[in-house]
Amino acid sequence: MSASLSWLSALAAGLLAARVVQKLWFPYFWRDLFFLMKVIRYGVKLELFKLTASVHTVLDRFIEQAQRIPNKPFVIYDGTVYTYRDMELRSNRLANVFLHNVHLKKGDCVALLMSNEPDFLSAWFGLAKVGCSVAFLNFNIKSKSLLHCFDCCGAKTLIIGSDLLECLDGILPSLLKSSIQVWTMKSHCEHPQVHTLQDKIDAASHQPVPAVLRATNSLKKPNLYIFTSGTTGLPKAAVITHLQSLKAAGGFWAFGATEADVIYIPLPLYHSAASLIGIGGTIELGATCVLKKKFSASQFWTDCKKYEVTIFQYIGELCRYLCNQPKLLFKYDLVKYDMTKEETVKDLHGFCQRVKKGETGLLLAKVSTLSPFFGYAGSKQLTEKKLMKNVFVKGDTYFNTGDLMAEDKDGFICFKDRVGDTFRWKGENVATTEVTEILGLVDFIQEVNVYGVEVPGHEGRAGMAALILRPGLRFDGKKLFEHANRDLPTYACPLFVRLQEVMEMTSTFKQQKFQLVHSGFNPSTISDPLYVLDYQQKSYIPLTQLIYNSIICGERKL
Repeated sequence: MSASLSWLSALAAGLLAARVVQKLWFPYFWRDLFFLMKVIRYGVKLELFKLTASVHTVLDRFIEQAQRIPNKPFVIYDGTVYTYRDMELRSNRLANVFLHNVHLKKGDCVALLMSNEPDFLSAWFGLAKVGCSVAFLNFNIKSKSLLHCFDCCGAKTLIIGSDLLECLDGILPSLLKSSIQVWTMKSHCEHPQVHTLQDKIDAASHQPVPAVLRATNSLKKPNLYIFTSGTTGLPKAAVITHLQSLKAAGGFWAFGATEADVIYIPLPLYHSAASLIGIGGTIELGATCVLKKKFSASQFWTDCKKYEVTIFQYIGELCRYLCNQPKLLFKYDLVKYDMTKEETVKDLHGFCQRVKKGETGLLLAKVSTLSPFFGYAGSKQLTEKKLMKNVFVKGDTYFNTGDLMAEDKDGFICFKDRVGDTFRWKGENVATTEVTEILGLVDFIQEVNVYGVEVPGHEGRAGMAALILRPGLRFDGKKLFEHANRDLPTYACPLFVRLQEVMEMTSTFKQQKFQLVHSGFNPSTISDPLYVLDYQQKSYIPLTQLIYNSIICGERKL
């Protein structure tokens, strides 16, 4: 009896010790284990598609949900509720219009230029139902950048929202010259070359088009193109396959969300976070989403309370943290990065060095069969530029995110900055080369150096341009304002301007940005003339100490 009691006591002590060790050293062990099992189960389902030669897409899942829960709210937009059945019938009408009026066929690529609204989803689903791949265009980009997007994805048709027709100013002739047909979500349009959709939608059938049009037998077939800003200065078309769409759609489910959740989506639908994860995740669950035309800090919590939101989507600029992702499955590393030389720090053997906990490093994501990188459409050079080889050992490959991040003691990571020729402002990547090229066209400017500066109380970095004037010419704030506002997205227009006599260069003859970034825009410490963007006066005006103080204390809105 005593021996049995001793054995039980020893076992209990051992279990207690193991529990204490687990709590101290592996506090998230069980949570991570259950998460891993869910993800593996979802991955197995995707692998089965390869065996059956039939892919069950996100669109197929939406059609299933529309049959299973037709009267459940799918999207709440500006107080109006759209059920799963409403969106199914609307997208069917659009599919019939695309097939019989627009004369699209399976395999065509169509560009979608729309702001956040229910018809973005109707058009997206309608195009997918006739077997078209869809290119989501950033409605902030203009002129040359917008035309470049069509070259990237090969789209010959543009669907444009009724509130974005002004984006066609100046580029419509170029689109027509390239044999690109343009359709808008209106019944009437003042542009005779722009075709209308709304009148045709009203007359179209809501019966589904043949399912064979949307059917696919390959997980790796591209179904979307989502454009990103890069260091080249022009948008790049990231290839989104059915595999990536399905992985993204399973995100909310993997983290424990259910069909009872209400998901708040304030991010633009042309970004993968809102479309692939937000809308795709809502569809996978059979949940409800609240779609905002754009993010509003003042309305955010009011909306959450009004619609009983349980999940909201964010990026680094909306919150100060990013949730960690389990290293078992999603391999990433933070490596040392020299901001002055704009390159990773290597050891004696030529390999990258990992940073310590709490230190800021460049975020690299391992490329493998579990997490492949499909590259950018139409450019092998751009794809290769984003990949780093022989990072830690010979033969490995990592994707360079271009983000500087830091990891805390609990394994949570947070965004710090962008590297190279980009910075983030208002939730968007700003390519300094694109801004430099646009500003360089102004007649009184000889040389431009664009970079981002920190502003207290604001996430990301505000754009600033160091300029050298042409001999004999003077700075014209109004002309610069008109030029920048016409040809650049609002978030990419420099907020500050610094006039210099000489542009500093690095030892490799690149423009020196490091010292400019750290010197900021304080007129009391900078002897060069400084200017600030003023939308009321529609000009760049002198940056006085009074204006600077109002920016620092948050009185002046940027």
